[in-house]
Amino acid sequence: MVEQEGGGGYAFAQQPRAVADNRKYRDPNMHTQHGDERLSVNIMWDRRVVRGNTYAAQVLPATSVPDPVALQKEAEERKLRELKHRQKTRQVARPATPEAVAGRRHAVIQTDNFLEEIADRPAEMEMETQTDPFMDRPPSPLFLPMKTGLDRETQIVEGDLFDFDFEVEPILLVMVGKTLEQSLMEVLEEEELANMRAHQDEFDQIRAAELAEAQRMEDAERRRHEEKERRMKQERERIQDEKSAAMKVAARGFSHRYIGDMLSDVFGGLEGTGFFYDPLVKEIEETFVPWLLEGIAGDLAQAAAAQEAVSGAIGGALEEAQLRAQRAEEERLANIKKREEEA
Repeated sequence: MVEQEGGGGYAFAQQPRAVADNRKYRDPNMHTQHGDERLSVNIMWDRRVVRGNTYAAQVLPATSVPDPVALQKEAEERKLRELKHRQKTRQVARPATPEAVAGRRHAVIQTDNFLEEIADRPAEMEMETQTDPFMDRPPSPLFLPMKTGLDRETQIVEGDLFDFDFEVEPILLVMVGKTLEQSLMEVLEEEELANMRAHQDEFDQIRAAELAEAQRMEDAERRRHEEKERRMKQERERIQDEKSAAMKVAARGFSHRYIGDMLSDVFGGLEGTGFFYDPLVKEIEETFVPWLLEGIAGDLAQAAAAQEAVSGAIGGALEEAQLRAQRAEEERLANIKKREEEA
């Protein structure tokens, strides 16, 4: 593959061709360029190489007849190899199940579409047996660990190591002194605790009395404050009521004076504009009179329609009578003229 000049692309130096498949077996009929010469093979397996005694006569068959049993065996082996190859190829092509995560494992499950019935039944036979009753378990023997050391013995005579009566006196004095000191400290601590409890009780009583007095004073102050607020609220309400009453009295006096002057004028104007009216007169004018006029107009319309119908009928009858008289006159004149012509 070479680079083209000025183009920046690539082109093949020779004609491309398909890659030849590598054959699994070599063709025995393949010849070299020299013609009849065969490919080089291992001479250890070449049939043309004579084996055995070189002085003995080699009897070769005229025609090599293949053994059918060997051919069948070779064909079966070839089919088996092809089957294994296809299975291996199928396993490689099919994606495998991923490995199980930590703490889990895969289980083999039947996933075929149809279950295969097992027709081959194994040989079955029935036998009877009787088991012996269980025996009680014997008690376990006591476990004794094996000794790991050596036993030795000695004898201590009285007075060899120490004199108890002489050496125990200072220890006993110290122990008795410490015991008395501890007891005295405990007694003093109990007295101190009793005094502290008495002082605490006295303090609690004084504190309770002070709290009760403070609560009483707070309640009294709260009651005084509430009473003060209630009295102030009542006073504000009283002042507001007095102001409202004074305003109402002033408004009433002003309205009486103002209305007294304009009452007659207002009533006169309202009566003139029709605001004040007699209900009976208004009902007659707005309800009865329109209904009466409507009925009269309907009757007049019906009478006019009837009169028009009668007039039309009379006019039609007169026109028809006139036409009949005119035709009779024309017939009479025609008869007279006909008679004159005949005469």
